[in-house]
Amino acid sequence: MQRIGSPASRPRVAAASPDAAALAAPHVVAFVERAALVLRRHEALLDRLDAALGDGDHGTNMAIGFAAAVPVARHGIAERPDDVGELLRALGHSLVANVGGASGPLYGTAFIEAGFALVGRPSAGPAELAAALEAGRDGLARRGRCAVGDKTILDALDPACRALRAGAEARLPLLDCVAAAAVAAGVGMRGTIPLVARRGLALRLGERSRGHRDPGAVSCFLLLGAMARAVAGETVG
Repeated sequence: MQRIGSPASRPRVAAASPDAAALAAPHVVAFVERAALVLRRHEALLDRLDAALGDGDHGTNMAIGFAAAVPVARHGIAERPDDVGELLRALGHSLVANVGGASGPLYGTAFIEAGFALVGRPSAGPAELAAALEAGRDGLARRGRCAVGDKTILDALDPACRALRAGAEARLPLLDCVAAAAVAAGVGMRGTIPLVARRGLALRLGERSRGHRDPGAVSCFLLLGAMARAVAGETVG
């Protein structure tokens, strides 16, 4: 079984598709389809991680929510193929409605805010995508009233944002930027293990929350890996 965060599980940047200079609506749909598959495959793992810190249903909630998002994405690209921001906003609202627990509002807000940053754009290059991811990060932090170091999704998302921004400023290709963001999210995810939770249900455990990966940080890493593979043009399977 492939270990989460291992080198073998990282995006293969050499598989870039020729149209990956910018993130367009087809990439978003491919991302949602791949994310739904990846979350279903890791549903039990995410539930086990969440059982140590919370209600034990993070994997189930995420798998259900992203399965419901697949038809939303497909319908969205048919309706507005030239507006990647509106597509992301529609996905965010779907996640709010269909992902149970605290993760629905958090991830939903992140997608909605990212969508607002890209409304009216047919595609997003590295700098635009970095701004959208940063808007999503900031929206999630506001909604969750969390900061880096609180042992939450943000501990994976913030380093991903920083890596994507650094790649954009270095004028790297989109795929390299997104792949770097996924790798940085993995580092942030593993960095939650020694942290003591300061938000969510895990807060009640105090020191006993130390020594566990945050399930939200793990799902964030999985989502960014799915995004990198979608940009690379890898087929779902």
